[in-house]
Amino acid sequence: MRKAKTTPASAPVTLARPGFGGKRGRRLLESAPWLIMLIPAVLVVFLFNYLPIYGVLIAFQDFMPGDPILSPLTRWVSFDNFIRFFNDVQFWPLMKNTFLLCIIGFVIGFPLPIIVALSINALKGKRMAKYLQTIFTAPHFISLVVLVGMLTLFFGRYGLVNNIVAALGGERVSYFLQSSAFRPLYILSSNWQDFGWSAIIYIAALSNVDPGQHEAAILDGATRFQRVIHVDLPAIMPMISVMLIMSIGGLMGVGYEKALLMQTDGNLGVSELIATYVYKQGLTGVPNQAYATAIGLFNSVINVVLLIIANTTSKKFSENSLF
Repeated sequence: MRKAKTTPASAPVTLARPGFGGKRGRRLLESAPWLIMLIPAVLVVFLFNYLPIYGVLIAFQDFMPGDPILSPLTRWVSFDNFIRFFNDVQFWPLMKNTFLLCIIGFVIGFPLPIIVALSINALKGKRMAKYLQTIFTAPHFISLVVLVGMLTLFFGRYGLVNNIVAALGGERVSYFLQSSAFRPLYILSSNWQDFGWSAIIYIAALSNVDPGQHEAAILDGATRFQRVIHVDLPAIMPMISVMLIMSIGGLMGVGYEKALLMQTDGNLGVSELIATYVYKQGLTGVPNQAYATAIGLFNSVINVVLLIIANTTSKKFSENSLF
């Protein structure tokens, strides 16, 4: 009979040491090049996104340009700047203008990239799909100044549209002086500029759809439209949910640049937004930076509340959420 091999009692027993020499250490070493590449991006985000949060303190101060944010002489006024904004005659018009512009833009602009992505993905000719994607994406790289200049060339008093109307015997109308034309011009031009860029993420998600699902659907007699609805759309639904949450979270975050460029005395009643009001209060005339910061902080709080509501609702009715 063979004797079973036994380990000598004096043989050393090697134990796995947690720390740099274990699995975590090896993973850290393997990831080191990528972590080093992330350092510049982290620094930029910290410098331009997190460090300025320190300035939010002036919303609760009687602050004048040049004053130190924190010093023994700092005058704290609590929520007086916020109360002043709530009592301002501009409060409800600003809320209405910003809310309507954002909601209408969201209703039109959110589903448009999804439809474009599904349509491009459904094309049989891949070369044509690439051409269309390039054409749709190109407007995103046009600056806002150039875009507003293009709108002026088309819809100004002596623009292309008015030239055609005048040639047909009609009267010239400056659409930039018409308050009823501001929202359509703003929303449609913004969607035209961004829908192709926003569609990229959905096109990327559609590239991961299993071709076997389409083959099985074809064997079952499904048409191309039915495959889009029952194969492609469910495949990108998690991405749609995440983008929906993020879009709702930034719903009130419309910038001031384009609205300010399109703003005239004729459309001021509908083009004055929270963002443009903050810009005027904080950087023009006699600047009141504490008041402007309080208005901007109030707008940011609304966005955070909307983000939490959207994320909670998505988590309740689906498995997709940001946190």
